[in-house]
Amino acid sequence: MMPFDEPDETRLSLVERTARQLTEMSMTAGEGDFLGSEPDLLARFDVSRPTLRQAAKLVAADRMIDVRKGQGGGFFASRPNAVDVIRAPARYLRLKGATIENIQAVTLPLAEEAAAAACSCADAGLWQKLAMFRADAENALQTDETPDLLIRKETELARLLAQMSGNPAFMLFIEIGYTFGRKEQNLRFFQTVEDRRRARELQLALCDAVLARDEEIARLMIKRRSRMITEWLNRDASAKA
Repeated sequence: MMPFDEPDETRLSLVERTARQLTEMSMTAGEGDFLGSEPDLLARFDVSRPTLRQAAKLVAADRMIDVRKGQGGGFFASRPNAVDVIRAPARYLRLKGATIENIQAVTLPLAEEAAAAACSCADAGLWQKLAMFRADAENALQTDETPDLLIRKETELARLLAQMSGNPAFMLFIEIGYTFGRKEQNLRFFQTVEDRRRARELQLALCDAVLARDEEIARLMIKRRSRMITEWLNRDASAKA
């Protein structure tokens, strides 16, 4: 059994089974919806109070319910914060010894497909955001920017293209990749004026490809960006050797 496999259904404890039922209740409800009082859920699940409370702690830890005490209290459907969802796997990868090269091997094909899928976006508002991002990137070429600002802009573009793709899996895994690099590896890119200029030029080319709905050029620009990042990683490794 892999470390992240679900336990066999027949081996689930009563607490785990109740936690799963409580999670399912939350998932079928809207965020903030009232799921019931403690007496309501004791009757519904036919379990003891200690069992329900232990199960509730497990589900609350996953941010799927909010347990409120006192008058007007009870169990309410909740949703995990996106930051919590993303940080956990990024931290898990670091603890397992993953490198940025490992992450690139996985996220590169995802980023390519996200950029290609973005070319078929049907949301006019997102197309407008991309056009605005492109205009901002073009203006930025006339000046220099801080590395931190450019990192934020790179992340903003990746998020926008993933959103335009319409695929929430792209959004999640690309975000995990960026979080791993920024938070877990503390990578410092865009440290020279030339690095920042190249990055902005690639942003412009990628925006132009997507705005032209050219899937193949969009993929090519993502590949070029990946090669640029690899160059920087190799350069930094040589400097540290």
